[in-house]
Amino acid sequence: MPRDIPIGNGDMLVTFDSLYRVRDIYYPYVGKYNHTVGHVQRFGVWADGVFAWIEDEGWKRTLKYRHGTLVTDVLLEHEKLGLRLRCADCVDFHETMWLRRMDVWDLKGEARDVRIFQHLDLSIQESAVGDTANYDPSTGGLVLYKGEYYFLMNACDESKCGIDHWAIGTKRIGSAEGTWRDAEDGVLGRNAISQGSVDATVGFNLQLKPRGTSHVSSWLIAGSDYSKLKRLNQLVRERTPEKFIGRTDAFWKLWLRKGTEGVERLPDEVANLYERSQLVVRTQIDNRGAIIAANDTDITHFAGDHYSYCWPRDGALVAYALVLAGQSEMSRAFFRYCGKIIDEKGFFLHKYTPDERLASSWHPWMIEGKAVKPVQQDETALVVWALRKHFEAFRDVEFIKPLYTPLVVNAAKWMAEFRDRDDPSADLGAGVSLPKPSWDLWEERRGVHTFTVAATIAGLEAAAEFAEDFGDLRRGRYWLEAAREIRRGLDKHLWDEGTKRFARMATPQVDKVTGAVTGYKRDMTRDAANAALFSLGVLDPHDPKVVAEMASIRDRLWVKTDVGGVARYENDYYHQVERKDVDKVPGNPWLICTLWLAQYEIARASNLRELEQAMEYLQWAAKRASVSGVLAEQFHPTTGDPISVAPLTWSHATVVIAVQEYLRRLRELSA
Repeated sequence: MPRDIPIGNGDMLVTFDSLYRVRDIYYPYVGKYNHTVGHVQRFGVWADGVFAWIEDEGWKRTLKYRHGTLVTDVLLEHEKLGLRLRCADCVDFHETMWLRRMDVWDLKGEARDVRIFQHLDLSIQESAVGDTANYDPSTGGLVLYKGEYYFLMNACDESKCGIDHWAIGTKRIGSAEGTWRDAEDGVLGRNAISQGSVDATVGFNLQLKPRGTSHVSSWLIAGSDYSKLKRLNQLVRERTPEKFIGRTDAFWKLWLRKGTEGVERLPDEVANLYERSQLVVRTQIDNRGAIIAANDTDITHFAGDHYSYCWPRDGALVAYALVLAGQSEMSRAFFRYCGKIIDEKGFFLHKYTPDERLASSWHPWMIEGKAVKPVQQDETALVVWALRKHFEAFRDVEFIKPLYTPLVVNAAKWMAEFRDRDDPSADLGAGVSLPKPSWDLWEERRGVHTFTVAATIAGLEAAAEFAEDFGDLRRGRYWLEAAREIRRGLDKHLWDEGTKRFARMATPQVDKVTGAVTGYKRDMTRDAANAALFSLGVLDPHDPKVVAEMASIRDRLWVKTDVGGVARYENDYYHQVERKDVDKVPGNPWLICTLWLAQYEIARASNLRELEQAMEYLQWAAKRASVSGVLAEQFHPTTGDPISVAPLTWSHATVVIAVQEYLRRLRELSA
């Protein structure tokens, strides 16, 4: 289920599903640990003997944010209960605490006895073993803890601070469902403490006059010890939760100002999606630099793993979006993180945890009895390319200096050596070469991919430009000549003159005796990733080969339903919905693939009329967003419903890239 309203500050991330249930609480890293393991944190209302959890069909829900900020604006109404609620949630921009203000209105015209219940089903450090939950009389709240991870839930209403009632007990042991069941009669048992696999529910009492209103504000503080919780709890009580919500609202509006120049020239729906995309991207970035792909843990039910890792490729493209939007602090943090995780020989492996450790992988280290490098070469290349884009934008020499050796010299040296040359004896610059086989950006096939080739050329050329800046001329010439040889290899081995298209992939044909590459077998499956040829600056968008390739992608990979959009490649099997008519539905439409067409129209536009063709794709993206502005990885080809994780950081970053490129081209053509 999509995470419709993520809120966070880079140290703490809280996500809500489309029913307004908290599903993920990450701390102290974005992406690690998820102290709910995806379990539902329930929210319910009791009024005059009638109870409804938030997932009850009687609720009408509108899940949005306040404009230009990471404070939610959630409207809830239940006819049977006769109540309307308006909730504002945020994670404080500085402290690790989730705050919520709930305003409640009577709709029946009667005096009302209302009780609000919040349920906490934590598995601290992603395990329910050894947790403790207890009522803390010194704070008037509930404390849950294990090891160095502590959480405190508390609240204030109009007249007092402290929770009114609570339940602490066992969950998922034997027949125990959890303390949330105890709330359904409107009264909680007030057990003082429990340990092991525990959960807790807290209640707040409100008295409403006929047609009247009241409110309660709650907070959940995360910290490394009890003393920090107690200190922050006292601070919230003294300053009031509303002041923390207000300062967080102001901070994100200030943060967003950097990247909003020119948005008034966009249609409202595109401008809103662009601004929301920047904020959503920020929620998925850890303060220590890791850019997390997605934090929607529902995907674990499909794959047995999640997306809460940093892929250097995704991170590099998101960093490029941050550069375009002027968010230099965030892109710097990412490149510093990359400088710590890159192998000393100059390459990245599959993916990494936010605390700089190697993450899970399905890339083998041995194939057919032979050792292979389990790499996706585009990941290494794109980090170098994006670092160059950052430097061109900000010219921060002191920042680049310590990264030059690990992220430029070592990476470029590895890329230049990790090649197969048609004639190994040819003089450098006179030969033809391609990168050795590695895994593709979709992480499904091993070979020599057009996307990877384009990324490698872009990465080597970026490294050569850095070398020239640093007076490292000999190395720079070597990397530039290596890039030129790979360009020749792209033209010779991946362009198919018969079909007038680039191959998706080429597989080396190896002499069994000598082990030398004797040629390449092309896979001519159409793949939207070939858009990298122009988007990374390898070929001009007006190049006849690029024009032919992009026309082929648009014709063959466009989903021919009312939903539309571009599939990744022909007969894409991942979460495949339509298997019978792949001519009509070659795969599910992906946001990033569709916006690659927008980038192409932007890049080749020579007048304002041509530029407007790109706007059609941006408006398509805006239609795919949820009410809150969240974008998924892919969509159902006939219903348009989100499929796989949501939000996907890469999806939102691609919106930022396409809009920034559109605005830049608009300024150029208007001039």
